[in-house]
Amino acid sequence: MRRPGARSIAGAIPLVVCAAIVTLAGRASAVLTRDDFTVKTTSDLVDLCSAPESDPMYLAAIGFCHGYVVGAWHFHQALAAGPHEKPLACPPDPPPSRTEAIKLYVGWAQQHPEYANELPVETMFKFFIEKWPCPHKGGKP
Repeated sequence: MRRPGARSIAGAIPLVVCAAIVTLAGRASAVLTRDDFTVKTTSDLVDLCSAPESDPMYLAAIGFCHGYVVGAWHFHQALAAGPHEKPLACPPDPPPSRTEAIKLYVGWAQQHPEYANELPVETMFKFFIEKWPCPHKGGKP
């Protein structure tokens, strides 16, 4: 039996949701929105990867950024693993940390605004190929 005036947890949830909405609505300076996570352009990915820690969506943005980059890189590795395939890019050994590689990509993308509206996976590999070209063996690329 509930005490008079006691709230159930289910009744408290709408209050918490309302408080969160009011708090987020009060942050007019938020950098990111849900639309940024559609990642249709290089600019979208760069925004997520360079989100400031003060942004309310910082953790989601950085997690998404790392997941996107790692997924694209792992797909590249899987394609390049075939017996007649060659990698598009060859990072040094040991490779830079994921965070450092992303930071380098973001800096590169900011220096190349002409690619801002291109697909992010395409510009990631433009960067990788430019930054870490593979050595040619036997005169063949």
